[in-house]
Amino acid sequence: MENQELIKQVTEKAQRWLTPAYDAETQAEVKRMLENEDKTELIDCFYKDLEFGTGGLRGIMGAGTNRMNIYTVGAATQGLSNYLNKCFKDKEQISVVVGYDCRNNSDKFAQISADIFSANGIKVYLFDDLRPTPEVSFAIRHFGCQSGINITASHNPREYNGYKAYWDDGAQVLAPHDTAIIDEVNKVTVADIKFKGNKDLIQTIGADVDKIYLDMVHSISIDPEVIKRQKDLSIVYTPLHGAGRVLIPASLKEWGFENVNCVPEQMVKDGNFPTVVSPNPENAEALSMAIALAKKIDADIVMASDPDADRVGMACKDDKGEWVLINGNQTCLIFLYYIIKNRIAMGKMQPNDFIVKTIVTTELIKAVADKNKIEMRDCYTGFKWIAREIRLSEGKQQYIGGGEESYGFLAEDFVRDKDAVSACSLLAEICAWAKDQGKTLYDVLMDIYVEYGFSKETTVNVVKPGKSGADEIKAMMDNFRANPPKEIGGSPVKLIKDYKTLKITDAEGKVSELDMPEASNVLQYFTEDGTKISVRPSGTEPKIKFYIEVKGEMGCPKCYASADAEAEEKVVAVRKSLGI
Repeated sequence: MENQELIKQVTEKAQRWLTPAYDAETQAEVKRMLENEDKTELIDCFYKDLEFGTGGLRGIMGAGTNRMNIYTVGAATQGLSNYLNKCFKDKEQISVVVGYDCRNNSDKFAQISADIFSANGIKVYLFDDLRPTPEVSFAIRHFGCQSGINITASHNPREYNGYKAYWDDGAQVLAPHDTAIIDEVNKVTVADIKFKGNKDLIQTIGADVDKIYLDMVHSISIDPEVIKRQKDLSIVYTPLHGAGRVLIPASLKEWGFENVNCVPEQMVKDGNFPTVVSPNPENAEALSMAIALAKKIDADIVMASDPDADRVGMACKDDKGEWVLINGNQTCLIFLYYIIKNRIAMGKMQPNDFIVKTIVTTELIKAVADKNKIEMRDCYTGFKWIAREIRLSEGKQQYIGGGEESYGFLAEDFVRDKDAVSACSLLAEICAWAKDQGKTLYDVLMDIYVEYGFSKETTVNVVKPGKSGADEIKAMMDNFRANPPKEIGGSPVKLIKDYKTLKITDAEGKVSELDMPEASNVLQYFTEDGTKISVRPSGTEPKIKFYIEVKGEMGCPKCYASADAEAEEKVVAVRKSLGI
């Protein structure tokens, strides 16, 4: 009975898409779904509206209210236009940047968005072809715009596309603007969307901005001399068919690297991502073609960027000459270690310099910062929070780098989102610096573990689909709060941080305040043996995430295998304690 009611609701909703407000192609697609005896597709496309969340939109492409199409993108752009016209009504000319990546329909959605912005009296700087996300962030600041959007679904599967919204500082939108924009978007009907653009207000941008951006990226090089000595460093790079192909090889060349080998099959712009199962550099499979090329030419480093070129994945040779993947925590650690160590060595470090990591990222970064007397700040997951720290300290303190465990790093402050263009360039410099000392990137990681202690990080995703799953996840979080564990993996819990109540509780029950900008549904447990557990429901998927970090010791660079095996035993004990 319940299913019949749902079919009735989605049928009524879908029939509204058969009116002249919608184009013939969309109407034909909806008609086909309505006529199909199996209503699964119809239900999935219309059972809810694709939500404009705090980061924008993301969904499967197709006709329907729960799909990415010109009408859902149009409503988002109309709502954002309405909000900009409210917020900046005293400004003579409001302006935005519109960028897009390699995904199917990305260029189409970008052009339609540009038309809608311009129809609402807003000047548009529209990129002439696909560009990395960080360049969109850079261009917003460069042109002094009030906002900007990028049409991308990052590293999601090929069926997806998305819509990232940015504010005037080049960062993704934060409170109070995030919820206020959502309110505006939710008010928009298809009749409200101004699809007919004003060409006089759309300016195409491209190579001119590329040059300024790449020159700025080059300015963050810490040791250009080491690059001159190691200009033949053998680099293998793949953009996984995405936007990195436009700028990352060019950036490496500008930094002085002369032996850059791109994976030819993956340098082809293609939203179907034909050579990978998933275009995510976090997955080993996505780097398999690049590693095959690296083995063939005996390369020093493999690097890959995701479709919108904000994340970087990497692989290098271990002490046995085998290619191994470097995970997101290790990547962030290596970057910040190099920046701190070499800024100090070259006399570039200033007393007011600071770094940022997210709360779920490895605590080894804090050990490096503390030992070198550098301020380190913790923030929530997501680069909009790192960008917030940069903004708060602008003109007072200097940001020199920050990142998170999910393969994102930002080495500069003129961009306010994670940046694979600068990350790949700086990574090549780190490899050159290592090679200059007769070392590899793997050796550098081992040196860090020996000097600062060993840690192993594991993320466990517990998937709970549907409404019942959402209820289960809520019950799990409620239970952790009501019955906090006294020990985890055999070690007593000494500190609990609850970011929902913004309270810290120690082993004696003493409570103090957590200094964070807003509440968030995250719990953290710290044990006496140095283990850190972070628990949070995913904001975009039906799962609850457990971030486990266990500590160990590594007496020498050759002791990695035994330290890792011991740490894995601890991880197993932790999982058993938590029942995951």
